[in-house]
Amino acid sequence: MFVLPFTDKIQLGAGKQQRDIAITHRKGNGAGIFWLGGYNSDMRGNKVLALDQFGQEHGLAVTRFDYMGHGQSSGDFYEACISLWLEDAIAVFEKSTNGPQILVGSSMGGWLALLLNKHLRQRGHKNVLGIVLIAPAVDMSRELVPLRFSTAQLAEMKAVGYIKVPSAYSDEPYIYTQKLLDDGEQHLLFGKPIETGCPVHIIQGQQDPDVPPSHAQRLLQHLMLDDANLTLVPDGDHRLSRPRDLDKLKQIILSLLPK
Repeated sequence: MFVLPFTDKIQLGAGKQQRDIAITHRKGNGAGIFWLGGYNSDMRGNKVLALDQFGQEHGLAVTRFDYMGHGQSSGDFYEACISLWLEDAIAVFEKSTNGPQILVGSSMGGWLALLLNKHLRQRGHKNVLGIVLIAPAVDMSRELVPLRFSTAQLAEMKAVGYIKVPSAYSDEPYIYTQKLLDDGEQHLLFGKPIETGCPVHIIQGQQDPDVPPSHAQRLLQHLMLDDANLTLVPDGDHRLSRPRDLDKLKQIILSLLPK
């Protein structure tokens, strides 16, 4: 029997940072999946809905949520940044999860998954079984986003505070703010070893126009202290949401579950 997941909201911040974070949680009997979505995405995308169904089929808890200014969560997108989205992830993890978890992060969510895991380790938590990263946009505020824009666009962003650009993933333009770029500087991971304390598996499309395969390979070189693997999908794009991509994702998650 298909059981609907439980929906909830938590209130965070104050003033311009006040937001209600929407959460959807499916109860399970053992380990859980904790989903961290990408920039400008929400918790109703193809990948996360497939994982929710996967959790139902295998008795796994599944927690998904929308960041500040995304989807069903409130908040001023122009005020949002990596620090606040990380706060969202930490608050949802603490409120909605119980027992061992597999963090699954897509694009920007891959960066946030590593930052969340870092936060948990610093506080002595040892309940992350593994991390799955889908086209992870680690350090995107320095390594990826600025490279998409011309000198004139970057100057406009600095002067006005934001720019709007067409997107291949939405009818509406994507907004990028100077605050996003500036705030991201305090969360950079490249340049020193990344210790996760658990297995990490990266899935990367070789035809990805947004996060190049070389970026995933560079990340792998930073994960030398733990068991880390990279699966390259020769014809895969950034979304990696085709049925065969989703099957690969599910197989990887199963491999990380306790036997």
